[in-house]
Amino acid sequence: MGAANYFADFGALRALGLAGLAEGLTRQEGNLSMERIDTDILVIGGGSGGLSVAAGAVQMGVRVVLLEGHKMGGDCLNYGCVPSKALLAAASVAHAQGGNAAMGVGPGQATINYGEAKDFVASVIGQIAPHDSVARFEGLGVNVIEAFGRFISPTEVQAGDWVVTARRIVIATGSGPFVPPIPGLNDLPHYTNETIFELRERPDHLLIIGGGPIGMEMAQAHRRLGSEVTVIEGQNVFAKDDPELSAILVQKLRDEGIEIVEEALAQSVSGRGGDITVSTTQGEFHGTHLLLAVGRKVNTERLNLEAAGIDYDRSGIKVDAGLRTSNRRVYVIGDVAGGLQFTHVAGYHAGVVIRSMLFGLPAKAKKNHIPWATYTDPELAQVGLTEAQARARYGARLEVVRVDFDGSDRAIATGTTTGMIKVMVVKGRPVGASIVGAGAGELIGIWAMALANNLKISAIAAMVLPYPTMGEINKRVAGAYFSPRLFESRFIRWLVGLVQRFIP
Repeated sequence: MGAANYFADFGALRALGLAGLAEGLTRQEGNLSMERIDTDILVIGGGSGGLSVAAGAVQMGVRVVLLEGHKMGGDCLNYGCVPSKALLAAASVAHAQGGNAAMGVGPGQATINYGEAKDFVASVIGQIAPHDSVARFEGLGVNVIEAFGRFISPTEVQAGDWVVTARRIVIATGSGPFVPPIPGLNDLPHYTNETIFELRERPDHLLIIGGGPIGMEMAQAHRRLGSEVTVIEGQNVFAKDDPELSAILVQKLRDEGIEIVEEALAQSVSGRGGDITVSTTQGEFHGTHLLLAVGRKVNTERLNLEAAGIDYDRSGIKVDAGLRTSNRRVYVIGDVAGGLQFTHVAGYHAGVVIRSMLFGLPAKAKKNHIPWATYTDPELAQVGLTEAQARARYGARLEVVRVDFDGSDRAIATGTTTGMIKVMVVKGRPVGASIVGAGAGELIGIWAMALANNLKISAIAAMVLPYPTMGEINKRVAGAYFSPRLFESRFIRWLVGLVQRFIP
């Protein structure tokens, strides 16, 4: 179609009131001028899950195109897991300067430079970033396009000046901070996890709305770096974790001077930078800076999912057990799939869809073996069912085994006896584990393995661990489970007596 005829026809269509058809011709003509790519797998999103799919697929000889319109590495590298742990590490060093009288160590002269602590955070991101970089993935053979993608048909995605057609498409766009519609919020400065790490001047008094993992980690980090901190939570902090164990952590945080206000629903905010008031159902709270950590929203707004025939809602894109959408060519992994929102879940999802796409094997995503952790001091970790969930499901068949950290020789030697592990057991198999204490995020791993492989608790009892280690706490749980069966059993006592009498 020549340009003159095209514009004449376009004008005629508009004159006839067929604007929709005219706009469709415009899009079609525009697509003809774009570069087109045909590929085996298209990955939309360069966060941890998308990068795992791209790396795994391209190294098996599959053609892969990866779209990322913002930062490679996604939320975890740039705004979440990595920077938060780095800031917590800096805060831990500062906290240690307070000394420990029981160990004969007096307080030191700590000089805290908040801006330099943030520079350390940036340096950590910088050290890890090359592993997630465009250069590395292009070196692997991935065609990386630095643009956001939007569907224009069930099999085509437009990204910048490119239209990509793919046999299989993986959406891995993740999530971002949810900013609630609190009256007055638009009129004063506030932070989310995407902006708090850019702050270089230490807040005198940080107000945090939200008592989940992000809010509580930032609360302890800032308190240890010298800020006054108030956490405002509309329900209960650590609401998804075991309340018996989370209460231990909450008390520790309060002992450090963090004000934690629960069941205080934020009603409005007012003031200006440096003088902020949050009005809640429990009264007013005043501070100098405001951090919002009330939850996450999935990133679907740019995708134009309707054009691909993909069902979704506010919680995420609808998927089946194999992580496929209503468009069978399209898979979804990570936060945007609407389930557990953790980096390691996105990585696990990547393995599931790779088995399906590359090998044609039946693969389903499960949830019962997925652990999570909050990296405060002490840490809080969970896998499988909490005690309340297990009691609701199994009733009288459930046994709950508790072991305190103060029975661990390593915990005693290192002064980290605040903590407890609780394991839920049904017919000799663990169905859940909750841990609060030093290294809980590491200790939970053995129980995650047990649940993933349907192991009996006897497998934990059979381990031999170096002494003294914190890992022995897990073995002590198995011992606590079997002890009454061995030492309080009349039959066992009779059998042992019989052996002693008749076997030389």
